[in-house]
Amino acid sequence: MENKTKSGFVSIIGRPNVGKSTLMNKIIGQKIAITSSKPQTTRTKISTVYTKGNTQMVFVDTPGLHKAKNKLGESMVSTAKRTFNESDVCLYLTEAEPFIGEQDENILSLLRTVSIPVILVITKTDKYEKEKVFKAIELFSKQMDFADVVPLSAKNGRNIDTLLEVIEKFIPEGPFYYDPDTLTDQPERQVVSEIIREKCLRCLGDEIPHGIAVVIDIFDFSKNTVYIEASIICERETHKGMIIGKGASKIKEIGTYARNDIEKLLDKKVNLKLFVKTKENWRDSEYLLKNFGFLAEERNE
Repeated sequence: MENKTKSGFVSIIGRPNVGKSTLMNKIIGQKIAITSSKPQTTRTKISTVYTKGNTQMVFVDTPGLHKAKNKLGESMVSTAKRTFNESDVCLYLTEAEPFIGEQDENILSLLRTVSIPVILVITKTDKYEKEKVFKAIELFSKQMDFADVVPLSAKNGRNIDTLLEVIEKFIPEGPFYYDPDTLTDQPERQVVSEIIREKCLRCLGDEIPHGIAVVIDIFDFSKNTVYIEASIICERETHKGMIIGKGASKIKEIGTYARNDIEKLLDKKVNLKLFVKTKENWRDSEYLLKNFGFLAEERNE
């Protein structure tokens, strides 16, 4: 008798910088979503596919829910909220803090209205004593009726397998959405642009990163070496000089780190050329946001 397959969508929700992208990358075993110590790193909905045996889970990493300050922020929050209606299971990620802040209060108020199972995931447990983790579980469990609770550390992999077992209980029967070898629904150009943006986040000061976007201008696979040209878009002319750096030192540093990760992703040598362009207040321009791909989902609905 043929075993039935199970497949479903799992949304990952939480305030900025609680480890959503890190968890998803750990589950997949490969960097798909970019990570950074800076909040609001993820700007668009990114799906990765985990297939094991007869079960397929499509994880949807969403932008962290926050108070929007511009059209880009509004798009990020809208994307995060919309995933509730597209998922079979929701993972609510938070750290083992001894209190519930305003952002988590807002998320909990949203979660209380959804009809799908919500699993509480206490992240970064490697940073906290066990007693604090238990207190956090007790505190958050009083806020709503969670389907289950899993404390874990994506950094060292602790309890990742337990989380997957818990999620599988709520995945419905059905055919696979993707080929079993698929890791993401994101085109390679998109993943490459995100890798470059991650290196900008890591290499630049706090005042610049949220004001940049990365656009792939040329992506040529025709030769043994992949040729890529990308533009780093910033909002101010003064930022342009800081991104380039003295003697082009900063842009070279960004390019070196990005090229290493892109070569691992594509398994090919990469010739990467980066350019810096200024588009004032692009985060509040609906036209530019659509051009850069941030409003694509709204446009298709």
